[in-house]
Amino acid sequence: MNKPYRVAIIGCGRPLRTPGASGFGQAHIHVQGYQASGRCQLAAVADISRENAEAFVAEHGDSAQPPAIYLDYQEMLAKERPDVVSICTWPHLHAPMVIACAEAGVRAVHCEKPMAPTWGEARQMAAVCAQHGTQLTFNHQRRFEATYRAARRLLHEGAIGDLVRMEAHCGDLFDWGTHWFDMLFFYHDETPVRWLLAQIDVREERKVFGMPVETQAISFFQYVSGVHGLLVTGRDSAIGCANRLIGSAGVIEVNPTLPEGQRLPVRIRGRGDGAWVPVDTNPDRLDRPGNSVAHGIADLLDALEDGHEPLLSARHALQATELIFASYESSRCRGRIDLPLTIDDSPFLTMLAHGDLAGHPPTATPA
Repeated sequence: MNKPYRVAIIGCGRPLRTPGASGFGQAHIHVQGYQASGRCQLAAVADISRENAEAFVAEHGDSAQPPAIYLDYQEMLAKERPDVVSICTWPHLHAPMVIACAEAGVRAVHCEKPMAPTWGEARQMAAVCAQHGTQLTFNHQRRFEATYRAARRLLHEGAIGDLVRMEAHCGDLFDWGTHWFDMLFFYHDETPVRWLLAQIDVREERKVFGMPVETQAISFFQYVSGVHGLLVTGRDSAIGCANRLIGSAGVIEVNPTLPEGQRLPVRIRGRGDGAWVPVDTNPDRLDRPGNSVAHGIADLLDALEDGHEPLLSARHALQATELIFASYESSRCRGRIDLPLTIDDSPFLTMLAHGDLAGHPPTATPA
């Protein structure tokens, strides 16, 4: 690379836990990753709030070469012609923004997760980027965190024998579930899923970043390898850890629930006396909060230069996203879903719109 990549940010927002913040301030974390790479120049930002954009530039911009500020991302793409764009907006905006970037000739787009409100939009984003030669990645940054890499390493070293089943628990299928579906693919070497059976419950109205999510869900599935997976969501569905890998000769737990005050990223139990053994995850300097994002950004920049598939590629993100919408479709059909998934909508949004979920009247028809 002879000159820095010109980077643009869509959706500046406010830093986490600051006045007016409505999210995690991911744009601030993305830009730190680009700056840490030593290969990028922040060329422009776009946000519907000029106040947020100006605060972002004041904090992260180069005073000698300040980034341009736009209230319209389309205008920014047309005038600035950035090489790389990070999209840090709410999910319903992802698809049109990603597609606009690809059509504007952006070389690489790094987008926040979840991919999109519907399965059709998620596939369209990936297809348009492939058509235009735009590298598309999504910020499933846990693939770079030492905790999850330690669990994967133990599994691959045969510490629990042959993998039999994987389990995970989180708050919802869409916003948080995208991470755990993705991590299960990461542990199991991206092995495809053959079928899925799921059910969802919506007895409380909940939204995350503007998107409705279920109160509770269970999604059970089988990989083509024969290994089974289970993801359960909701406050009443805890399994005692975030992720659990069950093998023929032992169990690995990631972020287990321990007595108050104890912290343990990973533990393992073999067939012997049944005692749990803590695992040294060997976190490196980039495993501090936010720095796994920097790993992902470094990898996507490397991919631009050497042509390898980024670890956070759209192909990997689509695997996890398919399981989200397949879970919704299984609930709608009240039966098993064989993959690949061929629908275009979000069955969850469609059921909400039609009043097909217990306890909820019809809502506005989804776009």
